[in-house]
Amino acid sequence: MKVNFLGTGTSQGVPVIGCECQVCQSLDFRDKRFRTSVFVETDQTSLVIDTGPDFRMQMLRAGIKKLDAVLFTHEHKDHTAGLDDIRPFNFSQQMDMPVFGRKPVLEQLQREYAYIFNDKKYPGVPQVNCIEIDEHAFHINGIGITPIPVLHYKLPVLGFRIGDFSYITDANFIPEDSYKLLEGTEILVINALQKESHISHFTLDQAIDQAIKIGAKKTFFTHISHRLGKHQDIEQELPEGIFLAYDGLELILP
Repeated sequence: MKVNFLGTGTSQGVPVIGCECQVCQSLDFRDKRFRTSVFVETDQTSLVIDTGPDFRMQMLRAGIKKLDAVLFTHEHKDHTAGLDDIRPFNFSQQMDMPVFGRKPVLEQLQREYAYIFNDKKYPGVPQVNCIEIDEHAFHINGIGITPIPVLHYKLPVLGFRIGDFSYITDANFIPEDSYKLLEGTEILVINALQKESHISHFTLDQAIDQAIKIGAKKTFFTHISHRLGKHQDIEQELPEGIFLAYDGLELILP
């Protein structure tokens, strides 16, 4: 299984428009972050978790030509705003795109993208097949996927486990039952927004504590704000086995 980090930034991305901080002015490519998304590819299938505002550029930059499904963690705009750009996959693959999400997520998509779901569709609009999921495990083309319920302040969000790879973004609380679902994870991805406290995201220290508690062999932090600091500086502060993800990072899992 191959995992490609399409984006590792927070809702504003990095650099932030108009910001002149040292992170936003950095020349290190690892400090340039699209909105958070990840592409997962196996021999059987390929899928993307979340289609944020940068989805089109992420697909082009990664050279992705085939996409079998979209999974949504939650309904916030920085995770859904790129859905319209699945159209080239509709055309090239001659299929409706399977879109997986909890009921509130699918309802939000139907409101924001009403033109997709109208009875009388304008020619060329995205073609989707909405598939409601809950907290039960499911399959996409034979690939087992386990939802991991977490909280983003008071908003329920789903992380996903695929084999020994677990992905959690936009969270500041993990219920005890979800820790059981994470047992044995080899590669963990979890959000680490900034060093200062935040109402709906793990801070750097909190993310480190979560990584240690979950005990994956390797942990990568994502959904990173410009307030966290420069990539090269923060990585030197991290414990062994914990890393900052960056856009374009690829992982190969057995």
